[in-house]
Amino acid sequence: MIVFLFSILYSALVGSFSSARLADASARARFPARTEYAVSPTADSTECAKPKSAWIWCDDFEIDRLDRYFEYSRADGRFARVQGGGVAGSFGMRAQFRKGETGAGYLHVAFGKTPQRYFRPVDAGTSTYRDIYWRVFVRYDSGWVGGGGFKLSRATSFVASSGWAQAMIAHVWSGKTRINHLAIDPASGTDSAGVVRTKTYNDFARFRWLGSRSGVTPVFHPSHNGRWHCIEARARLNDRGAANGLVELWIDDQPEAQRRNLNFVGGMTEYGINAVFLENYWNGGAPRQQARYFDRFIVSTQRIGCDDK
Repeated sequence: MIVFLFSILYSALVGSFSSARLADASARARFPARTEYAVSPTADSTECAKPKSAWIWCDDFEIDRLDRYFEYSRADGRFARVQGGGVAGSFGMRAQFRKGETGAGYLHVAFGKTPQRYFRPVDAGTSTYRDIYWRVFVRYDSGWVGGGGFKLSRATSFVASSGWAQAMIAHVWSGKTRINHLAIDPASGTDSAGVVRTKTYNDFARFRWLGSRSGVTPVFHPSHNGRWHCIEARARLNDRGAANGLVELWIDDQPEAQRRNLNFVGGMTEYGINAVFLENYWNGGAPRQQARYFDRFIVSTQRIGCDDK
């Protein structure tokens, strides 16, 4: 009798594990990877010399394009373009945190139709982008501690003729609990019909938070320190009258997180996604002096991937 009961319990346990594996496989099947990719130390660092037609913006930092960003915070020289700061010893951006410091600089790029001259677009400034991808290579110091350092990147839609009211934000950042993982955390700045509610930048009290989702890879664990990782995200606004917006995240071309069926902006269509930020902001301050690096930053209307083909 005991053997019989044990057999039933074992079968149920195995079945539950199998169901979990099948559910995970099903989720990944709906969210396919582009290639089986690992970041190569010989990856091309001059891809911006041969841009693809879908690319809105490309900065490999091999030439100085920093004046093209509508905002660039140097953080007293601690966020700077440096030789050896990029992939395979190329040029890249180095962000140096001091102990206890929250901010270590940022890059803000605008594109497409924007509501103010201040948001200087890097393209013709006439397109309304409702579906974009952005990619950046990131490396953390070999002695880095404290997880992901909170803020990393976001895509947003500025919609006001004065101030920084936002219709939506697709955050890509690390969290307070799973500090070694990247997460996507979409938020809407409109009501469900599309009326803009926000008045200022980061108007948290007026956001509709749409549900965060953590990645599966502990990319900020100390075992990953010193390695380049390719981070790519996608944000798509919903169509009028539909909840079909989405946010997706890949690391090294592998699917990490996805949020679907989002009512991002209701029926708002006047502006699309018109800015992407790379940022170094550590809620509560960095635990020690340390640095991270950025390279090969691209914004596109199609999947970018991590290879150069």
